[in-house]
Amino acid sequence: MTAEQESFGPWLKGRMVGHGMSEVELAQRLDVPQFLVSSWVDSRSVPNDDMREMVESLFGLPGKVDLEPPEDCETENVAWYHRPAHQDGGREFGNAAAFAFDADVEVLAREATQNSLDERLPNSSPVRVHYTLHELTGEALARFREAIKWTDLLPHYQAAAAQDQKVGRVIAAGLREMEERDRLVLLKVDDYNASGLTGDDYETGRFAAVVRRQLDSHKSMNGAGGSYGLGKATLWATSRLGLVLMNSKLSEPHEGRTDRRVVGRLDLPWREVNGVPCAGPAWFGRPDPVLGDTNVARSWWASQQTVERLYLAREGTEPGTSFLIVGAHDVASLAEAGSAGEDDGSEDAESVHLMHRRLVQALGRNFWAAMTPGGSGEPMLEAFVRTLRNGEELIAQERVDPGVAQPSRTRALQAFLDGTTVERLTESGQVAMTTVPLKVPDAEHEQNGGEHRAVLLVTEADDADGKPNTVVAMRGNRMTVKTSRVPDLALGTNPFQAVLLVGHAAGDAAPLADEAEAFLRASEPPEHNKWGQTEELRVRYSPSAYRRIAALTRDTNKAVRELVTLPKEKRSRGSDRLRKRLTVGGRKTQRSHGTTGMPTLDELDARIDDNGAWCVTAEVKLPGGSDSWQVTPVAKLDVRSGSRPVVSWAQLTPVRSCEVVDGVLRFTPGARSATFAGVTDTSTHPVRASLTGLVVELNTANGEKS
Repeated sequence: MTAEQESFGPWLKGRMVGHGMSEVELAQRLDVPQFLVSSWVDSRSVPNDDMREMVESLFGLPGKVDLEPPEDCETENVAWYHRPAHQDGGREFGNAAAFAFDADVEVLAREATQNSLDERLPNSSPVRVHYTLHELTGEALARFREAIKWTDLLPHYQAAAAQDQKVGRVIAAGLREMEERDRLVLLKVDDYNASGLTGDDYETGRFAAVVRRQLDSHKSMNGAGGSYGLGKATLWATSRLGLVLMNSKLSEPHEGRTDRRVVGRLDLPWREVNGVPCAGPAWFGRPDPVLGDTNVARSWWASQQTVERLYLAREGTEPGTSFLIVGAHDVASLAEAGSAGEDDGSEDAESVHLMHRRLVQALGRNFWAAMTPGGSGEPMLEAFVRTLRNGEELIAQERVDPGVAQPSRTRALQAFLDGTTVERLTESGQVAMTTVPLKVPDAEHEQNGGEHRAVLLVTEADDADGKPNTVVAMRGNRMTVKTSRVPDLALGTNPFQAVLLVGHAAGDAAPLADEAEAFLRASEPPEHNKWGQTEELRVRYSPSAYRRIAALTRDTNKAVRELVTLPKEKRSRGSDRLRKRLTVGGRKTQRSHGTTGMPTLDELDARIDDNGAWCVTAEVKLPGGSDSWQVTPVAKLDVRSGSRPVVSWAQLTPVRSCEVVDGVLRFTPGARSATFAGVTDTSTHPVRASLTGLVVELNTANGEKS
């Protein structure tokens, strides 16, 4: 195929669409067979010079045909085209995919930004995502409604709102908001350095996956976050009016063009308007002359003036897509305003402020890792949020800073990317690194898998990170997938944050990174917020494949405990007052320099918690050949007179090199020391802990004490 064929075919198709002309009509006007026109459109051939002049004349173009098509002059042919109802009587009262998520800007930010990350162009530059809240009132609202042909839409909205269905009630609320308050909130999501909605209007491609289809993610890249094709539904779920407009700058030409490919999609329930039943969705575009069906609309190449009227104008020339959510709302923001006691309606007027704040928080919480640069490279993502009212700036543009949103975790990832991690934490600000195995099964052949080494990072916690002593886990696109607490930590452990990098997040050179990505991707639900059993995991691998993930979690928690457990010389000794009240087996707490042939308590640390219970961390020194020893920790209160009453343990947990089975300690073979933690049961205290000392003994299976 020649370069001329490649460029002429898309150009001709674009001219035909722009003029509403089918192949049959063009063939009749040129007095040539239709198959010849089809061969031109499909780029199988090009017309000779005489025929090209006829084409020029037909489309009113002076001189030679310019293969860079001019912009459409106006949008008089652009209209809403509603899908006819099913002839078999079937009815859908809403898009089921939209019910997979809450109408929540935090969910929207997570899903939409993940999609932008997945469409990042293969270069070293970040994908830039801009969120713009825009509140329209008065004349600005009237002009926008005219641009989207509101008069044509209103009967459909009224018919949908009259139905006693969930979607109908949401739409009714959206109409009341706009009509009674003369107010409409737009939320525009722009991405730059991304693919854009490339591909044909109907055939498989990015455009069709987003605009035409359900459950089509059209993603196969390693590290992609999405896999269900549900995330795009959050755009429509966040709209009270079920309306989203799109403007795309393409990374590769379609019909010979790349700029301002515009289309709109409306998701409504089944309805009947003027006696004509409609199935549900509708599209804002031009009639497609090729299909010859007035109920089918295609995208069109809009002028700059048109995208400005539709609030779809883009900044800069980088490829990507702008999604405009019409009638955006956030249930959580309104609930937050209502809980603050603002019952006079001011929460509606101020909800854009709350939505702005929640967008910033959501982006920082979920994408801090993707926004963290490393070495001399740039981050994968940059995110911005701003808020306007009738075109005027209400809240200045704010760049989401990962170091502010998640300071400790950002420090940890930065150290890994810069190669400045350490093996153990010895100073403030350090980041310790180790690896954790993930046994990756082969699809359908679990026994033939291999070992992927995930990277585990641990550093001291900062208050701004949220709850301490947690592990956040992620894959290649560095979106936080899983957050979990680390159990069974030793008492007195300094607060920390841990980051687990799996798949390509652990480095493209990590063994079996591709396989780990595919395995974990199959284990994620539509929300992509955990790893566990899914139907896809069961089918693609085996019913027991999820156990590999449980083993990863268990090994990760164990590795964290080993990294954060302080060596004896660094461990907090507690207050002198408490130290004087701790006794090991009848002797005052001190380091034992010899062995008795039995396990002995070597260190004891404790505090009294808010409930009045003794919280103990104890280290046991193990003699050689102690693998078979089984000992029972016993707690006694050291009262001023009389015998020492024995109290029960409310909780007894292993920390290092041991396990607890029915209150008995069993030690890891070959270990020379072990650590356990315990909390006494206050219901068995005859005297308040504050009035007693504490004695801890180890009873062996044959009754000996140490």
